[in-house]
Amino acid sequence: MPLWNDRPEAWHEVLPGVHRRILAHAPDVMMVLYRIQPGRQFPMHTHPHTQSGTVLEGGGEFRVGDQTWTLKVGSSYVVPGNVPHELHADPKHPVVILDVFTPRREELLHEAVAPDRD
Repeated sequence: MPLWNDRPEAWHEVLPGVHRRILAHAPDVMMVLYRIQPGRQFPMHTHPHTQSGTVLEGGGEFRVGDQTWTLKVGSSYVVPGNVPHELHADPKHPVVILDVFTPRREELLHEAVAPDRD
């Protein structure tokens, strides 16, 4: 059973002002932490994975399909696979979001660090 601890090399700037850390993963799940600077955008995209998440700090506008949701601390969501979505971070405050993907996003595994314990 693996255990990961936070360390600097686990963080990756995936877009300007958008940092991501793969917290933990197994074939059927991946947990990811995002730190997003004020006013930054995670552009419209899709993936086949179900994405569920919660806002830990900050907020913003989350466009999901043809809906726009205002996110704030404590907001939680589920985005079904293949539904287009994008996030516009609050212009004044940093945003921290915890996302869980099912199944694991194989295309992100190159960002994952080895566990501290197996």
